Amino acid sequence: MNKPDNKDGTVGKALEILDLVAGLGRPVRFTELLSLSPHPKATLYRFLQTLTNQGMLSYDEDRQAYSLGLRLVRMAHAAWKSASLAPVAETILDELASTVGETIHLAQMENGQVLFVDKRRATALFETLAQTGRVAPAHCTGVGKAILAFMTPERLERALRQQAFVTYTPATHHDRDSLTAEFEEIRASGVAFDREEHEQGIISIAAPVLLQNGRVVGAVSIATSTNRRTLKDLEQFRPALVAATQKIGDAATLWQFPS
Repeated sequence: MNKPDNKDGTVGKALEILDLVAGLGRPVRFTELLSLSPHPKATLYRFLQTLTNQGMLSYDEDRQAYSLGLRLVRMAHAAWKSASLAPVAETILDELASTVGETIHLAQMENGQVLFVDKRRATALFETLAQTGRVAPAHCTGVGKAILAFMTPERLERALRQQAFVTYTPATHHDRDSLTAEFEEIRASGVAFDREEHEQGIISIAAPVLLQNGRVVGAVSIATSTNRRTLKDLEQFRPALVAATQKIGDAATLWQFPS
């Protein structure tokens, strides 16, 4: 076990446990949580009891396993409605997916990572790692680069400090200089490309979602497999993609999306 090091005290430790359960994506037994958690047995059990009593976790006595609780699900749903672009973008994403016939992702930035808040899957012939509710690195995804390129200098600096620059494929940006060198091109063209930087065989074209005041609040990508299309093929989707992100940005502005 690693020694706990959470500067946010009890609340921070409790949230780490919730993140741990959520990240596993399935009911999990105490023994497995203990092997993954930095907390001693008694401390972990106490946190689990409190989280269960508060409805943030649910405990199945038959399987002796913990899963996310209904109270947490209700809170997540409320957050999705009030702080996610998904509700205002829903019909626009449907139209875009119908037009291009490829997978669509809607993402926002959170702590230097992209959080996928909605997805339209057009074919069962391939699948991407991006799933609604999951996070991915910003430095190697089309949506991540599209958001980063249009951030204010202050926001960009914070986000860049949060990049680990993990190398996933030979095409992944491996450092800050390599990544930022691409931003001028993205700003000039209005779109970013994922050139198999996160997943081998998966490419995408992405555009930022901008409020009418110019603040970037998210991005939309059209993703496909290299077995189906090339990067040049994705260029043909640029007008439809940019039009869709403009519509989402206008709708988010009218909705008074947090800026």
